[in-house]
Amino acid sequence: MACPINVVSVEVLDNPAPFTNPLSFLVTYECLYQLNKDLEWRLTYVGDAESESDDQVLDSVLVGPVYPGQYRFVFQADPPDHTKLPQDDILGITALLLTCLYADKEFVRVGYYVNNEYPEEEVALREEPPKEPIVDKLIRNILADKPRVTKFPIDWDPPVDDVPSSGTELQQGFGVEGGTGDDMMDSPQRNFGGGQLAAQFAAAADEDGMQQPSEDEGGGLGADMEMQDLGVAQMAA
Repeated sequence: MACPINVVSVEVLDNPAPFTNPLSFLVTYECLYQLNKDLEWRLTYVGDAESESDDQVLDSVLVGPVYPGQYRFVFQADPPDHTKLPQDDILGITALLLTCLYADKEFVRVGYYVNNEYPEEEVALREEPPKEPIVDKLIRNILADKPRVTKFPIDWDPPVDDVPSSGTELQQGFGVEGGTGDDMMDSPQRNFGGGQLAAQFAAAADEDGMQQPSEDEGGGLGADMEMQDLGVAQMAA
């Protein structure tokens, strides 16, 4: 059965920002028919590219009831607890995973590369970073323009006829197409190492550093739509 949920857009708010700032995302999605259960949105910070044991679920929220229509909400979560992260992996490149689940089964994942670094004015820290990162001075920069999107097939409820449409109509959006994302998002289990993560990040960023990432090789939102094309002003209107 076709997926009844299409992710129209995810806008990263307050980016770049200090590492200690909350993370905020404006999520817009549409539902094609009424669902019997709530959707669960979850934000996960990847603490170590080679192991899930250091991942931190920053927050999760249940959204429902879900009727046909288009919806949007701001998903805000606290930053990761840096005391629980591997000290060697705080500075540099990692990832954020925004996932949506139905009946405890993940069906879509929007992944972002993240670069934590000292600002340019902190020349000494950039040239010789201390062994224990000074998190209060770190800047978090999310590669927001080209999310890596992957869909996973799950079992859905059959459509229910003659149900009310209570979604907030916005504008005609772009649904997530089928297909898989890049290596970072290719399965429910990550299969990338630290070296691969850095290489993928470098390939996605341009000379200006995270302003114009490369085209997503997979299908879905990352390949078929750019966040800036949707128009934040139009969505907010």
